[in-house]
Amino acid sequence: MDEAGWPRVFHLLFYTCLGMAATIAAMEGDLDPVALALTVVMACWYAFFVARRPALLERLNPMAWHFLVLLGLNFALVSRNDGYDMMLYGMVALPYLLLPGRWGYVGAVVLVLTSAVAGGALTAVPEDPAVLAFVVGSGALSIIMGLFTQDLMRHSEQNRVVGALEERARLAREIHDTLAQGFSGIIAQLEAAEQGIGDPEAVRKRILLAKGLARDSLKEARRSVDALRPEPLERATLDQALAGVAERWSAATGVPASVSVDGESRRLPEEAEATLLRAAQEGLANVARHARAGRVVLTLSYMDEEVTLDVLDDGSGFDPDAPARGYGLVAMRERAARSGGTVTVESAPGEGTALCVSIPSA
Repeated sequence: MDEAGWPRVFHLLFYTCLGMAATIAAMEGDLDPVALALTVVMACWYAFFVARRPALLERLNPMAWHFLVLLGLNFALVSRNDGYDMMLYGMVALPYLLLPGRWGYVGAVVLVLTSAVAGGALTAVPEDPAVLAFVVGSGALSIIMGLFTQDLMRHSEQNRVVGALEERARLAREIHDTLAQGFSGIIAQLEAAEQGIGDPEAVRKRILLAKGLARDSLKEARRSVDALRPEPLERATLDQALAGVAERWSAATGVPASVSVDGESRRLPEEAEATLLRAAQEGLANVARHARAGRVVLTLSYMDEEVTLDVLDDGSGFDPDAPARGYGLVAMRERAARSGGTVTVESAPGEGTALCVSIPSA
C-alpha cells in the first residue's frame, strides 16, 4: 500500500466506528438532538482539519489542538451514551497519525484515560476490579496499535523513497537514451556539414538529417516524461521498430546495419520491448561513437523461455574489463534487470564487439 493508503484506512476506521455508534444509539432510541449534533460536529471537524490536511499530519501544531478537540467531543458523546465507547477503537490510531514521535504515545494514554473516565470505568473499579483489567487491556491495545501504525508509516515512507529513486533512475535512463543520443547524432551531422562546406548538396543533406534527429529526440523526450512506450513501438512490432531504428541509423552514419529475426515473432510485455529497443539504440550509438565499424548486424531471437537481442559490429573493439566512463551500459543493465534480464558484452581490441541482451519471456 502506498504512503497515502494507510491514513485512508485509519480515516475509514474512524468514520465506521462513529457511524456504527450513532446507528446503534438511534436504534436504541438514545440518540438525542445534542448527541446527534455532537456526532455531526465531530465528523465535520475530522473531515476538515484531519482528513483534508495530510500535509499537516504529525505536526504538533496544529494537530495537537485538533486532537484535543476530538477528545473533548468524544468525551461528551461517551458521557451521554455508552454506545460511543466503540470510538476508542475508531480513534486508537489517531494519536500516532496526528502527533509526532513520542507525543503519539502521550496522546494514546490520554485517549484511553478520557474514554475510561467518560464511560465511568474508573469509578467502577472499586466495585468491579475486572473493569481495571479492561482499562489496562485498552491501554496495551493502544500501545500495540501505535507500534503497528508507526511501522506501517515507516515502511510507507521507505517505499516512497525507493519509488522516487527508481523513478529518478528511470528518467536518467530515458534522458540518456533520447536526448543524449539525439544530441550526439545532431552534433555528428553538423560537424560533417561543416567539413563539407564546399559541397552545398552534402551540407543540405546533413542538415536535413540533423533536423530529423532533433524532431525524433523531441518526440521521445516528451514520451519519456510521460512514461509512455518509445514512439517506434507505438506504431509497429518490436522487429519492425528495430528495422526502422537501424535504417535511420544507417542513413545518419553511412554504416550498413541489418536486422534479422530468428524464431516466431510475438508480443512481449511493454517494459521488455522497450528495454530491447533502447538496448539496440544504445548499442548503435556506441558503435557510431567508438567502433569505427564497417558493418553492424542486429539479431532478434525468440526462444521458448527468453528473447535475446545481439548487436554485432566489426569495429575496433575494446577491453570490457577497463573502467567505463559512460552511463550507457549501466543504464542498459538497469533496464534489463527490471525485466529480469541480463546484458553481456564480448569484445577485444581490433576484434569488434558483441552485445547481447537477454529478457525472460516465459
